Amino acid sequence: MAASSLAISPRKLRSDLYSYSYQSDANTPLVISVLASLIERTMARNERIAKNCKWALTKDFRSRVFECHEIPDMTIQSYLERIFRYTKAGPSVYVVAYVYIDRFCQANPEFRINARNVHRLLITTIMVASKYVEDMNYRNSYFARVGGLTTNELNNLELEFLFMMGFKLHVNVSVFESYCSHLEREVSIGGGYHIERTLRCAEEIKSRQIEERRYNQIARIML
Repeated sequence: MAASSLAISPRKLRSDLYSYSYQSDANTPLVISVLASLIERTMARNERIAKNCKWALTKDFRSRVFECHEIPDMTIQSYLERIFRYTKAGPSVYVVAYVYIDRFCQANPEFRINARNVHRLLITTIMVASKYVEDMNYRNSYFARVGGLTTNELNNLELEFLFMMGFKLHVNVSVFESYCSHLEREVSIGGGYHIERTLRCAEEIKSRQIEERRYNQIARIML
């Protein structure tokens, strides 16, 4: 489902902004719908280009490691929702994953996101982004099961991705905010909502939760 088709009111957005949590019952972050819509449009554009230009097809043999033998029967939106459902990765993870996808495509200009490689690219970038952003993470084997791959497959994808990226994983604050702004512009025509505020609020909530856990641990030790 495209992000632009979501009926999101300012009140609902403010509620999501201040109530997002990392608990097991947390709602799906709004950024997932925006990212899914953006990637779907990118795939549609690449498909049109491929039909008109044979040279536009992926020629880099290294990047073909991301291609599936059979196209998964799952939309981008559903796949991202599945990843969130089982990993509970916070909103900032998906923004950083988007940064990585953009960097990957820039570093490998012959690579084109399409229906055969998008799912593997997403699970790989989200897993790597989660390792970069989150304090605690699941094992590769768990991410592999969530993404519908074997552990060896995901390990190989991660390794190829890192080398093809040149290990350029650092995302500073200005870069992070610029990509948030880009994602925000994707839905700004319909009134828009401020993803970066949601992300910052979520990060503040997470920080407070961590501090509370540390305080409780210290209190138990002192008792």
